[in-house]
Order: sequence, then structure tokens, then C-alpha cells
Amino acid sequence: MDVRNRQLAKPAGPTVLKAKKLVDVESDRNPKVSDALPMPLYLTNVTFFTLFFSVVYFLLTRWREKIRTSTPLHVLTFSEISALFALLASFIYLLGFFGIDFVQSLILRPSADVWAADDDEMVEILKDDSRKVPCGAALDCSIPPPKVVDQVPVTVSVSIPVPAFKMTEEDEEIVKSVVAGATPSYSLESKLGDCRRAAAIRREALQRTTGKSLAGLPLEGFDYDSILGQCCEMPVGYVQIPVGIAGPLLLDGREYSVPMATTEGCLVASTNRGCKAIHLSGGAGSVLMRDGMTRAPVVRFSTARRAAELKFFLEDTANFETLAMVFNRSSRFARLQSIKCAVAGKNLYMRFCCSTGDAMGMNMISKGVQNVLDFLQNDFPDMDVLGISGNFCSDKKPAAVNWIEGRGKSVVCEATIKGDVVRKVLKTNVEALVELNMLKNLTGSAMAGALGGFNAHASNIVSAVYIATGQDPAQNVESSHCITMMEPVNDGKDLHISVTMPSIEVGTVGGGTQLASQAACLNLLGVKGANREEPGSNSRMLATIVSGAVLAGELSLMSALAAGQLVKSHMKYNRSSKDVSAVASS
Repeated sequence: MDVRNRQLAKPAGPTVLKAKKLVDVESDRNPKVSDALPMPLYLTNVTFFTLFFSVVYFLLTRWREKIRTSTPLHVLTFSEISALFALLASFIYLLGFFGIDFVQSLILRPSADVWAADDDEMVEILKDDSRKVPCGAALDCSIPPPKVVDQVPVTVSVSIPVPAFKMTEEDEEIVKSVVAGATPSYSLESKLGDCRRAAAIRREALQRTTGKSLAGLPLEGFDYDSILGQCCEMPVGYVQIPVGIAGPLLLDGREYSVPMATTEGCLVASTNRGCKAIHLSGGAGSVLMRDGMTRAPVVRFSTARRAAELKFFLEDTANFETLAMVFNRSSRFARLQSIKCAVAGKNLYMRFCCSTGDAMGMNMISKGVQNVLDFLQNDFPDMDVLGISGNFCSDKKPAAVNWIEGRGKSVVCEATIKGDVVRKVLKTNVEALVELNMLKNLTGSAMAGALGGFNAHASNIVSAVYIATGQDPAQNVESSHCITMMEPVNDGKDLHISVTMPSIEVGTVGGGTQLASQAACLNLLGVKGANREEPGSNSRMLATIVSGAVLAGELSLMSALAAGQLVKSHMKYNRSSKDVSAVASS
């Protein structure tokens, strides 16, 4: 037992005296403003309270008398001028005393039954070595390590030593309160004001409630402040996903190193081989055909005739300018492009399409649609808005409307692969690739009744790039709509390959793109953030990069299938050498 423990074992009297001495020393070391007052603080408060209300009463009485006698209010006597100065002085004093800090303490301070300090808090001060050094000496002024991670919100995993979070007695009381249900888990961030501490407490409470360990889920090394209110609620850690690089991808005359976050072996290697084949053949080219996000609310009328009347009104070109003006008020980047309607009985589905700058744009277009709905209520008061989204958009679901009309960015990417490259790099031949593409990606997908799935594995590449760059992974559903075409050219010596992707939904601002690791991947591609010179160009470039990566992935996988290499490569690179039974038992 050290000296401090022996001191704490003594009776409370000397301990309290020692604590009091510490407080006295701190008071001497840190003088307060109230020390300069000519009388005690409570008397000063009473004086200013009395002065404030007395002066207010005096001024109100005087001004009422002036109104009764028709005397101008701006004509002031000496007593009234003095009263105004007294009112200002007392108001400033009271504002300083009962100001912002006081109000914040009422709003943000935890309830006393959960957060109150223990009665022996002063004794605990003596146990804390950090309190015995000056405040500055207790601070770590070294440059913080770069933020690592990504997470679903996604992660780039890098091992950086971070001090483990240690639970204090106060934290222990909060954990017990969360477990007992007295404190809502979702409110920890707002009550504590420390997102990292809130995540640690929530994590510990979860482990105690479920009886399951989260030892394999990392907690430290992530900036929890960066996801508050925008990316993830009630965090207890983050998921590690390795990021590999495929490339360089030579696309439209520029080289890109494509980041791919995945846990599937061979995926990055295969895409990298496709990039090599494209590069050796002179590169790929892309064309952006459309750029417009969609949102389709559903409304109901009493009759189908009224629903049809609104459809005709919205599709009348004479009304478009007015509707566009109302819609565009929602954002300086949102610009209405078209409105297409579909009637189902008494229900009307209105598919709005607009540009959204460098944002993916779902929130932006939703605001614009709400503006139009509010505007339409004036001429169609019997319109009943059932939902801002009626699935005619269609978001995060396979839908023919996206396959035909497009959603987000519609891109075609193509390349001509030299015959020598097909044989030496891809280990197959042009005839075999063309035949396999027709029987697998076209005929086979048609036999399966595929909707937008006329490809080998476009979703593999789209998902990996989306996770690495902070896109919405769920939008992989429609973003992976792709038809892969192959045909022999130059008298059958070379291979022309193309991918047509009508609904790539990406953005370079907002959502997960703001997280450190995802922003780093966007920066690697040269599309981080918004483009100030040409709004929207960064997100459009990202869409073409996605299509180029899909082209490389399709080329490599189809070659592996044609050459019979798929099973062999996966057995070599996609199988762990660890003893699975030993891992499971541990």
C-alpha cells in the first residue's frame, strides 16, 4: 500500500482537512472575479435584482404618463437617462451571471440521480495523480496520429497505438443506469458531450445486457465526433475492411489508382489484371449520357379523373417553368429536369428528375419535391400526399424504370483489347470470350429473368469502390445495373468490350464521403469534395471511374472463366491457411 492509500485509510477528519487545503490552494492560485466585489456575492446579486426591476417599473410608469399627456417618448429627463443607464448596467450584470453557461448547464447537465458525483468525490481527488501537476503538464501536446478506419460507415484499417479507454467510477454508474433502463442509450452523446466516451459506455452496457463479448470489435482509433448526427447512431465500435488498389486504370487519357474495400480474395487482383490489359491496349473511353437523381411521391384523389388532371398539368410544357422555379428554390445546385407521371387508379406517381451538383442528391431532391407538393395544394386542395417516395423513383431496389430511364449517372465505358494482350495477359482468345459473353451474360441472364443483370459481376466492383469512397452501399442494387457487350473487331483479331450502366448513384460530398478514410480514397482519385469551378464534375468523374473499374473486372473474370482459371485462382488466393476449427474454438 503506497502513501496515498495509507492516507485514504485514515479517518475522514484529516482527509477532509487535506481536501479543504487543496481547495484553498486552488482558490489562491486561481482568483475569481467575485473577489473584487466590494460586498459578498449574494448581496451584490440582490442589489442588482432590485435595481433592475425598480428601474423597469420607473420607466414603464414614466412612459405611460407620457403617452397619456401626448409627450414624445424620445424626450428624456435627467432621471430617465439615469434610469436607462442603470437598466443597461443591471441587465449586463444579470446576463453575465445567468448567461449562456448557466442555461447550458440546465440543458446539458445530466440528471442528479444518474450523474451526481459520489459523496467522496473530494477524497477521489487525492487519489488522482494528474491533479497534482499543473494543468498544462497533464496535457499531451504531441501531434495526434492520423485518423484511421472505416467502418460501416466503412474502414481503412491501420494499426496505430491508441490509449485504451479506462472506465471511471462515474462511468460505471452510468453503465449501470443504462443497463437498468434509467438512461436511454441513444442519449449518451448529448448528455456526456464526449462521443468516444459515450461509445465506450454504450459498448460496455451492451456486453452486460447480452452477455456477449465484443472483444473483436475495435473501439479505439476512430473519430466518433465525425459521425455524430450524419453517419451512424448509437455506435459501439467500427468494422475493419481492408482496402486494396487496382490499377493504374487508363481512362479517358488519365491514370487512376482505384481503391477497393473488400474481404473477397482475388477481386482486387482480378480487377488489377483487367486494368493492365486495358492499359496495354491504349486505355478505355467513357461517355456520360445522363445525370439526374429522381424522387417519386405518391398522391391520392377521390377519383381517377382528378389524378389524370394533375398528370396532364404536370406534363404540360407550359407549366414546367413555374414548377421548376418552385423546385429550384430548395438548393443552388438542384435544377429540375423533367417530371414523368404514372396513374394507378385514383393514385398518381410523379417521378421528378433533377441535377444535384457533386452530391448524390437524395436529400436535395426530396426538399425540392416537397416545395412542389406544397405549391400544388393551392390548385389541387383535394390532393392527399401519401408519401414523399412511392417507389417509382426507384431507390435501392431493382426496377425496370431505372434500367430504362436511368437514375443518377448513366455511363457507357468501352475499350478495344489487342489480340496479343488477350492471349498473353488474359490467357484466352477473342473467339472464346465473345461466345462465353453471349451464352452467359446475355442468354443466361435472360433465361434467369434478370433485371439489369446482364453482366458477370459488376456489383462486386461497384460495392468495393462504394465502400472505399463513402457511398451508400445499399445503392449498389441499382448502381450495378449493367450490360456487358463483347464482339470481335479488326477482322476478328481484337476484342471490343463495353459496359453500359444507366444508374450509377454517387457523390463526392455529404454522407460517408466526409469521413477521414473515405475522403482519403476520394482524394486518391482526385475527386474529393465539391468542384467549385464546375459543380457536379467530381461526381460525374467518379461515376466514369466506377464504370471503368467494372469494365476491367468484367474483362478479367470473363477471361478466367473462358480459360478455366476461376476455380484454380480462388482455391489459391481466396482460401485462408488458418486452422478454422482452432479459430472457432478460441
